[in-house]
Amino acid sequence: MQATVIDTQIEQEREPQIRLWSIADYHQMIEAGILDEDDRVELLEGKIVCMSPQRPFHAASVQRSSRLLFQLLSDRAEIRVQLPVILGNDSEPEPDLAVVRFDADEYSFRHPEAPDIYLLIEVADSTIAKDRNQKARIYAKNRVLEYWILDLQKRQVYVFRQPEEGVYREKLILNSDDSITMQAFPDVAIALNDMFPMHKIN
Repeated sequence: MQATVIDTQIEQEREPQIRLWSIADYHQMIEAGILDEDDRVELLEGKIVCMSPQRPFHAASVQRSSRLLFQLLSDRAEIRVQLPVILGNDSEPEPDLAVVRFDADEYSFRHPEAPDIYLLIEVADSTIAKDRNQKARIYAKNRVLEYWILDLQKRQVYVFRQPEEGVYREKLILNSDDSITMQAFPDVAIALNDMFPMHKIN
């Protein structure tokens, strides 16, 4: 049997090309009606990614966490729930919670960007791998000061701090019965148990 020699250059040319989108492209699609509020998507590293449906535990944790942060920080920061932030030229994620600086126009004309952000929080039910890898990479690359992941399955909190050269230099794992302070507000103690739903997932 005669062996077939594959021309690697031809094979490479046949590989499908992936079109990456900029934030400007993404906004044009929204303005043109190609994407609307019923499309649960976010722009991550130039790719339009579907967001996972929310189970009750996820929704409850977001609600409890937002209520707690508002009680603790309402006179010091804006608490945004599942709203966009702009990071660089190719990412517009919608984190479950964002603690951001006050804006004179209440962010009516722009979304918060990295210098506005004190803390981003993702609540992870089935998305822990994406949140620990892709989201952490995006947030570190854009120098988001601090990032937490609430792992609902293990009732743990992953804490990422000190973004430098595209990675977080400090990484902590805390249990739900621990307390923590944000880097931006070291005088405010947050009981992590108050951010989790009442009962463990079966």
